[in-house]
Formats: sequence, structure tokens, C-alpha cells
Amino acid sequence: MTKEVAQDPWSALRRHTPARIALGRSGTSLPTHELLQFSSAHARARDAVHVPLDTAALMQELTQDGWAPVVVQSQATTRQDYLRRPDWGRKLRAEDRDALRGVAQAGDGGGVDLAVVIGDGLSALAVQSHAATALRSLKAALGGPAAGAPLTWAPIVVATQARVALADEVGAALNARLALILLGERPGLSSADSLGAYLTFQPRVGRTDAERNCVSNIRPDGLSPEAAGARLAWLVRQSLRIGLTGVGLKDNSSVETLAS
Repeated sequence: MTKEVAQDPWSALRRHTPARIALGRSGTSLPTHELLQFSSAHARARDAVHVPLDTAALMQELTQDGWAPVVVQSQATTRQDYLRRPDWGRKLRAEDRDALRGVAQAGDGGGVDLAVVIGDGLSALAVQSHAATALRSLKAALGGPAAGAPLTWAPIVVATQARVALADEVGAALNARLALILLGERPGLSSADSLGAYLTFQPRVGRTDAERNCVSNIRPDGLSPEAAGARLAWLVRQSLRIGLTGVGLKDNSSVETLAS
């Protein structure tokens, strides 16, 4: 005999949130449908952490957008090393650091305003799905008619086995005033494809999280990649104007948009 599933009185609230609420019950257990949904979400989250970034596909997409990307790797040589040793994911391989310094020296020697790093982080799915779109939006917002003086960019850097702080070393090697990393965030059971963005003024090894600005939950069901690019452009401009990021730079982009 099939047990009747008892509906939770909060069921009407489910349409307003992806959180796992009002799941109902069958006897003392979850309904089979909800149990299968949970198992599927858990599998997607695990896959997001372990499936490698398709670097070739991302490089092709960036090249089609007019970039000349450079690929680097952290000191974590395998995914297992990356997960067990977070400190290795924050440091570049010596040969990659030297190569980036060579790129900087090949320029005019005056440095650049912005170095953008795209790192796999803890969700290559997020990077594969949203990073190029967010970058297009950022470039358009920084280069629009009301953007002011044009910014100088370092070559886009694609980093594998990357943690947030890897951008500090990349930015320093490229002699950049600002480093921005687009990174796959730790997946949850309702968001395996969430992208995060971290902006740091005067990047160098040893910067703390208090010295960064973070824009998170970049995905179609959160902050859209297009809107994220516009917000990041505002932060980039303000950071270069006041010479700060982190606790010294408050994100008032939405306030200014409403006032304009």
C-alpha cells in the first residue's frame, strides 16, 4: 500500500526560494521524490568540485572575444593536492610567475590598471558557464561613453587549481594596480554554478580578505553575469579613484544607479 505524503503547510513559500524547505514527509521519512532531488543536487555539487575546467574551450571563447589569454597553474599539481593543501592553490608555479614577469617587462614598463584572472576555484562549472559573459559585460561597462579615460589591461590570465589569493601574485607579476579574479565558488545544494569575483588594489603576496571587495552568487538565478560586470566596473573605477579596496571601498553602485 502506498503511503500518503503529508504536505507541509509552508509549501506555498517554496516558490519564493530555492532553499530546501517544506519538503513534506512520508511517515517518518522524506518523500522519495525529495530524496532523489537531494541526491541529484549533492551529485551536481560534487561534480562541480571535481570536474576539471575545460581550458581549451574557455581559451577559444576568450580568443573569439578578442583577448589573448595566458594559462598558468598554481603549485597544486593535482585536484587532490588542491583540495588538501589550500596554501598551494594561492601560489604560482615559479616558471609561470617568471613568464608573467616577462610579459610585464615586454610592455612599456609603466604597468597596467587592471589584471583579470579567471580561476577554476571550487566550481569549474561556474567558470565555464559565466566567466566569459561577466568579462564581456565588464569590458563594455569600462569602455562605455561615460566611462572616462580608457583603462589599460594586462593579458587575461586563466589559472587552474586556483584560490582567491593567487590573483595577488599574478597582479604583482604583471605590475597591475588592480587584480580581479573570477573564481568558481564552493557549490551548495541549490547552486553548483555560482561564480565569485574578488577585487584587490595594489595586489601583492600577503594581502588579506579585508583588503578585497567580493561580488558573489554570479549566476542566472542570482546576480546575472551581465549585472555583475556592471557592478565590477563601478568598483574598479572607484578603487582606482580612491586607491583602496576592501573595507575602505563600499559598494554604492546600486545607490548611484538609482540616483542617476
